[in-house]
Amino acid sequence: MAAPASAPFVARSAELELLTDAVRRAAEGEPALVLVGGDAGIGKTRLLTRAAELAQQAGAAVVVSHCVDLGSVGLPFLPFVEALTDLRRRCSIVDDVAAQRPALARLLDADPGATPTSEPAGRLQLLDGLAAVLGGAGAPSSPLVLVIEDIHWADASTLDVLRYLVARLRDENLLVVASYRADDLHRRHPLRPVLAELGRHPRVERIELEPFTRDELREFTTAIAGSPLDAAALESVSRRSEGNAYFAEELVESGVRPGELPWTLADVLHARLERLAPDVQRLVRVASAAGRQVSEPLLRAVAAGPVLDGGPTGGAETDAALREAVAQQVLHPEGDRIVFRHALLAEAVYGDLLPGDQAAVHRAYLDALLADPDLGSAAVRAFHAFRAHDLPTTLVASRDAARQAARVLAPAEKRRHLEQVLALWDAVPDAAELLGESHDDVALAAASAASWSGAPERAVHLARAVVDAHVGDPLHHASLQHVLAGYLLAADELDEMLDRTASALEILPVDPPSRDRAWTLAMHARAALNLDLDDVARQDAVRAVAEAQAVDAPDVEADALGTLAVLEVDDAERSAELLIEAKERAHAAGDLETELRCMSNLVANRYYAGDLDEAARLADEASRYAQDTGMTWSVYGMTIHMFVLLGAYLLGDLSPADPGPVPESWAAGYQALQLYPAAARGDADAVERGRALRPAWTTDGQIALVAGGCTVDALVWRGDDEEAVALAEEVIVFLGREWSDSFLGRIWLSALALSALADQAERDALVGQDVAALVAHGDEFLDAAVRTAERGRPRGGVLGPEGRGWLARVHAEHARLQAAGGVGENAPALWEAAAREFDFGYRYEVARSRWRWAEALVAAGDRAGAGTRLAEALAEADAMGARPLADACRALARRARLDVGGVRPASSDTLTERESEVMMLVAQGLSNRQIGERLFISGKTVSVHVSNVLAKLGAATRAEAVSVAHQRGLLAATPGRSG
Repeated sequence: MAAPASAPFVARSAELELLTDAVRRAAEGEPALVLVGGDAGIGKTRLLTRAAELAQQAGAAVVVSHCVDLGSVGLPFLPFVEALTDLRRRCSIVDDVAAQRPALARLLDADPGATPTSEPAGRLQLLDGLAAVLGGAGAPSSPLVLVIEDIHWADASTLDVLRYLVARLRDENLLVVASYRADDLHRRHPLRPVLAELGRHPRVERIELEPFTRDELREFTTAIAGSPLDAAALESVSRRSEGNAYFAEELVESGVRPGELPWTLADVLHARLERLAPDVQRLVRVASAAGRQVSEPLLRAVAAGPVLDGGPTGGAETDAALREAVAQQVLHPEGDRIVFRHALLAEAVYGDLLPGDQAAVHRAYLDALLADPDLGSAAVRAFHAFRAHDLPTTLVASRDAARQAARVLAPAEKRRHLEQVLALWDAVPDAAELLGESHDDVALAAASAASWSGAPERAVHLARAVVDAHVGDPLHHASLQHVLAGYLLAADELDEMLDRTASALEILPVDPPSRDRAWTLAMHARAALNLDLDDVARQDAVRAVAEAQAVDAPDVEADALGTLAVLEVDDAERSAELLIEAKERAHAAGDLETELRCMSNLVANRYYAGDLDEAARLADEASRYAQDTGMTWSVYGMTIHMFVLLGAYLLGDLSPADPGPVPESWAAGYQALQLYPAAARGDADAVERGRALRPAWTTDGQIALVAGGCTVDALVWRGDDEEAVALAEEVIVFLGREWSDSFLGRIWLSALALSALADQAERDALVGQDVAALVAHGDEFLDAAVRTAERGRPRGGVLGPEGRGWLARVHAEHARLQAAGGVGENAPALWEAAAREFDFGYRYEVARSRWRWAEALVAAGDRAGAGTRLAEALAEADAMGARPLADACRALARRARLDVGGVRPASSDTLTERESEVMMLVAQGLSNRQIGERLFISGKTVSVHVSNVLAKLGAATRAEAVSVAHQRGLLAATPGRSG
């Protein structure tokens, strides 16, 4: 951390209390990230220094790290490398985790040979390793407090770690505190969107330091001066510092009489420097060219040379100058680094150098780094070379820096260094000779880095420029198309991908076989697959496999086999065999990402084939593998974990799942998935949770389908039938635009909408309302579901078991709706069919179908059969914890007077016998006078009974009372209706 403040810590009590409380909560297993922002000099370091002292006194292990200003690139993972180095000296956890996650060793200068060959796989493993170290280094008695200063200078990889770490926070004994300069955050600063994203997480707190108030400033200046300032001096300090702690301290310590205080901060800082001897001033100016901090060996090497009008100096002279700079509180040592007391001081000193002097100092740094490369990284060398206006050296150093960034799995930094090389290429005449590689090689490496760093459009732009630069050389142009095709696939530019690979295949020679042609065939097959050109996809995938085998390219073979597996729509077993083969080939090629893709598709294969037990086993196995390889949060790792949760729900586990920390990009998908068991459990907030995901529909159609459908289901259970139907239609229209009118999820949505319409029609019919419009509306859902089943089957294959189950329920719900309208009957055979189709393992839907089956049997007069089916449904509902379904089963048992599970038939416990008789006649739509005539009582007496019933049931109207009584099983079933 920066030098301890010269004055005792005062003020900032509220902020200090928040940090102290965060340390306490971290000790209790409530991890957090606290972001401390404020203008330069406002007192961030002073606050963090004091908070760290108190944390250490409370038993916490405190690790302090920094970000440094090296322009727009920075040093990848710098603050976390510092933290790992510190922790490695203290305990064994760093080496223990690195042994399990070899990619982490890349940050520790260990042999990277054992790390995964796939760059994204290795990077995820590295991030997972960092999270494991930081999450495991603390303990309840000694939480880890990691302080990261100046994240406004953080590199992209450091910000990625912060995002990843926050998403993983669960119950670790960890507190991360990061500071940044708010006045540096211009509109396009890369930290701004990260702060916005992090700020939405419940584990993140923010502290915005404001300038000192007048009272705080009085307390502060008194502590600095040793006694209170007189009113005039305090007023002058207050006016000129505007409450800025560092400026106020410099003003008070400037030693100028109160009436002669300097007007600007620069004046104050210059006054401090002018008190230094010339050789000390020279050393400080040399140090300022490196930024706020510089390694001591590098500073000594530069200071020893002839720079800034100084001749070579020996170690003794440098020692003396350093000691004086420290004594005057300009510099201070921190480990093997020399650090300015404040970043503003370093900036003021550097800004005071003339342009020629600045270039000369950077030249001196560059010479020292070239003479001894161990003094600094290639990124530091590139930084000084660029500011020394040495473009050839900047070019070479930037390329070396890109390689170093790749070694530590930092694709964003790698890309920026490579783009610096490309920007300098034309200005350095012999660039290719200096680097030993062509412009194309560098540009394609930059495209790869852009792709892996989450910039697919930039990757396409860079690769397209390379490919199209060779349009005059048809063969070379064709051989590069498959490289561009991979980036076009990631950017979802499928038509261009198909056209380019097709053109390339017309030019690339068939004989002899080649890796380029094999990849081009595989990419053409992938494009055709995604564009539903199945015949083309199959033909080229088969050819790609043959060509890949001929040239021994297991990665190409795995990709093509994966495509063929997807195309095996009529034979799930054959598809599974292909996926297993593809997985083995990917493993042999060291392609971890493709291996996980195959494992994910294999889980999906078993799931959609209705083999839920095998799907669950494979999903658990794949999930463990993803975790062991650090790929849990990859696209396929997350997909596998979602299948784990979905499989548990289908098999009847409705308990609230705890998936642990989830990255921001996957949070909405996980929340949508959790709505399946939430609706089945009858969670009171299920509808609201579903509604809250409405903004996420546009980011992923699956969120619209799952969240929308589960919300419809929850609304049906809640009795909000009109809203349920409206929402089902909204989802159908939305996904019809996003996907197609025949998306298979429409069958599920239609079944749920028909259920709502049937419920509403039954209630309306009880009070004599016309339900013809509801029946007609249901006909539309039936027709749409049947058309979807015919047209929307997956790639022309058969409808899967779940799809068949929902289609069966569509027909059953439609029959129930028609029966409510007096057309046909609620046929038990249709509900039997639904239960049979869902019996591939969908435990909850089997039970729900049996409930409706029992209801239909009651209406058909088969009370014995109804009792059997209802007992099965109730037992399952209770075992799963499906409260709404269990309540509905018990209500049916009471309503139909079935002896099921100890349920007591409807009695006078709620309504008297006379009240029950009155409500039965109310349900038939009779007026008070007509009811009185039937029961041989006066209309006034009927009115009293109705009023009593309304009060008992909490209903406002007769229709509502009938509905509530019906739902509670207080009305006996009427002939010809399910109730």
